Amino acid sequence: MPAPASTVKASLLWGVIGGLSFLVLIQGYELLTDQGVALAVKFGVAALVAVLAGVSTYTLQERLQAENESA
Repeated sequence: MPAPASTVKASLLWGVIGGLSFLVLIQGYELLTDQGVALAVKFGVAALVAVLAGVSTYTLQERLQAENESA
């Protein structure tokens, strides 16, 4: 059974939020220290974080909703 469009959309948005959050954190790190991070590393890790956040949100969404409804 295919997932509803709202589930997929929510998972994609959480992935975007995860990737952008990593970029904000790495920018803060660079501002507070004198060390720089290569652009390719920044976007590579941000893409990895985005994929992991999106996939984990998609796979855990039903379980988390069930736990929240019973509380």
